Amino acid sequence: MFRSSLRALVSGPLAPQLRRFVAVGIVAATVQMLLLWLFVDVATLNYLLGALVAIEVTIVLSYVLNNAWTFRCAQKTGVVEYLYGLLKTNVVRGSAIPIQLALLYGLVEWSALTHLPANAVAILVSGVYRYVLDARWTWRGA
Repeated sequence: MFRSSLRALVSGPLAPQLRRFVAVGIVAATVQMLLLWLFVDVATLNYLLGALVAIEVTIVLSYVLNNAWTFRCAQKTGVVEYLYGLLKTNVVRGSAIPIQLALLYGLVEWSALTHLPANAVAILVSGVYRYVLDARWTWRGA
C-alpha cells in the first residue's frame, strides 16, 4: 500500500496535482509554523489559540495557491464562484481543525514534544484528510 502510494505520487495520473498540493502544503505549513512561533513564543499566546489563528490564516493562503495552481483545471474565477470555493475549503479545512488541534494537544501534553514539532506532526496527519476532501468537494473532479 505505501509503495503503491509512493509510486502513484511519482507516476500516477494524479501525480502532478498531488505534487502541487504537497508543495502548497509545504509553503502553508512553513507559514503556519512561523505564525505559531510568533503567536506563542513572541506574543505569548496559548499554543492552542495561536495554532487556531495560524491555521485559519493558512486556510486562506492555501485556497489562493491551490485555486491558482494545484487545481487550475477547475479554477474558481468569478467572484461568487471564488468566494463559494473559499467557503467550501473553509468547511473542509475547518473540519480538520479539531483533528489538528487534538493531535497538537495530545502530543504536547502527553509526550516530550513542544508545540512546534507537535504542530508539524499534526499538519502532516491532517493533510491527507484535507487533500481528499478538497480534491473531491472543493474542486470536484479536479
